[in-house]
Amino acid sequence: MKTRTKSKLEECILSHLSPKGDLLDLENKSVTPETMRLLCQAGDTLKEVKQLDLSNNGLGDAEIEFLSKSRCLPNLGKLFLNHNKITNTGAKVLAESKLVRNINCLMLEANQIGADGVGSFATSLNLGNLETLFLDSNPIGPEGATALSMSTCLPSLSALHMDSTKIGDQGVKAIAASQTLNKIKKLYLCSNKIGDEGAIALSQSPNLRHLSCLSIWRNEIRDAGGRAIAESNYFLKLERLYMSLNLIDKPTRRIIRSSDLASRLKTLVMD
Repeated sequence: MKTRTKSKLEECILSHLSPKGDLLDLENKSVTPETMRLLCQAGDTLKEVKQLDLSNNGLGDAEIEFLSKSRCLPNLGKLFLNHNKITNTGAKVLAESKLVRNINCLMLEANQIGADGVGSFATSLNLGNLETLFLDSNPIGPEGATALSMSTCLPSLSALHMDSTKIGDQGVKAIAASQTLNKIKKLYLCSNKIGDEGAIALSQSPNLRHLSCLSIWRNEIRDAGGRAIAESNYFLKLERLYMSLNLIDKPTRRIIRSSDLASRLKTLVMD
């Protein structure tokens, strides 16, 4: 019996679809512009996809342009685009796309997105359902953090990942002072050269009173910042605190471990 030859769509796209049809896993699959074109022309075959993984493919702005025009993913809730080559241009195209209107989780770690790209997300009218945003290892700087802090378009955001984004104390102070990002429950700020100024701003922010997880390890926080975190009147819901690899002296670390905050925590990680 003659074996039927698979179509390009079946070979490049449908073969990576989960049995239930809810996950399309194209991570590290050498995705090309042709693959993206097929993805956009898949018709109803991808209507059940809730999670699309396109990470580790070297995708640039041209491929994101293709993706943004897709009408084949009406139920997409999670989009993974980490470890690609997306710049501000691609971020803007994505933010303006109807593709992301139902997205609740957007992974953009390790791209080339700067402050302007983050500004596009901050002002997008399509991200009202976004709950989790990964921006780690992008050069967004304090300007990008400030753009996020002023956003009125991210009402559902509850988890913000900003490790290694060069935001510094200025960016952290902007996040802490935000009047709109007041539903944040998980905040990740590792490796940002945050000092006492930023740590104190976090500790004194009533807007962060819903935090359940705060990760500030590998920064430049010293004793004053460490004590401020431990003595905060707003971290009453905090359950997990990660603050190792800072510049806090041993006596202050002992004070933190014996604090009321530490007694309430489920997890405290220090040096």
